[in-house]
Amino acid sequence: MGPVAFDASLWDEPTTGIGLYTHCLADGLEARGVRLERLGARVSGEDPRGRMGRTAYVLGRLPQVLRDSEARLYHALGNFNLPLVRIPGKAYVVTVHDLIPLLMPETVSRAYRWQFRLWLARSVQVADRILCVSACTRDDLLARHPEAEGKVSVVYNGVDHVDRHVPEATAEAFLRTLSLPERFVLYAGSLDVRKNVSLVLDALERLKARGRPAALVMVGQRWFGSGAVESRVERMRAQGHDIRSLGYQSEAVFFELMRRATVFAFPSKYEGFGLPPLEAMRLGTPAIVSTTGATPEVCGEGALAVRPDDAEGLAEAMDRLLRSDTERRRWAEEGKRQAALFTWARCADETLAAYEEVLRR
Repeated sequence: MGPVAFDASLWDEPTTGIGLYTHCLADGLEARGVRLERLGARVSGEDPRGRMGRTAYVLGRLPQVLRDSEARLYHALGNFNLPLVRIPGKAYVVTVHDLIPLLMPETVSRAYRWQFRLWLARSVQVADRILCVSACTRDDLLARHPEAEGKVSVVYNGVDHVDRHVPEATAEAFLRTLSLPERFVLYAGSLDVRKNVSLVLDALERLKARGRPAALVMVGQRWFGSGAVESRVERMRAQGHDIRSLGYQSEAVFFELMRRATVFAFPSKYEGFGLPPLEAMRLGTPAIVSTTGATPEVCGEGALAVRPDDAEGLAEAMDRLLRSDTERRRWAEEGKRQAALFTWARCADETLAAYEEVLRR
């Protein structure tokens, strides 16, 4: 099928969900013999953008790069970031992960919300194929852009990337310095309003009031609107709560924490896919998720689920798992069984099939 021009704009950046998707999908496609032209990475690939911003690169330089490329297809990976103009002889594919700036506008800046809205609308027009990472995201997209009907297909993410992250000596040494308690709750993700960290804190307060305090470890970067959560964490620490905020961590530390956690709490108000709880499930750590967004679709019967406003339900679920070996074993097995359905090989196969279908037109 010839080379594929591949959006590498997050290739050299700290790992996020879309960055992880970029690397894992690229590995899967290359394992199937697809030659990728990695375009727009900061310093690597076939056309590094250098100091140019990602938006400026896609709008200003990428169209000419595609004109000069022998690739017949360009795949944009970041929700909306296709060039605004069609290039003769080039097919466009875009992956849409979620519509959070439109569904939950308070969680992003006004400038980004408008950029997302306008650029997504244009990307829907120029795309030949739109890959959504869940049926939830597909339905959200079609509710706002019914004109995309016929272009959209669901291609789930994988989760088996966690298998290659074996415990490392440096990660284990770092974790020893933390003197973590034998049992603890782990939250991993950014600290924005959408992730609903406040519900986890509400649950901790309920448990402490009953004389059953729980330790919480938090891993994740600051994000738009995270200041309120950080201030509350400081107040709760002053009141005697055991809360460890570790910030952004390497994958080696992150996945080792997941393995060691007693329970993984992720009551996000909305996810377009919901990779962190699936990662925990793959590693055998019981997960608690919310009943909204794509997490019920992805986690299925492999995780406990509570409403995103149900602090009492979350407290009870956390307490059950912290106190019962039997409950933990049960949910660990259920989680592994569900997570086994999601592989990057399957994602690559279905993405490649979408490429081939577009190029046959």
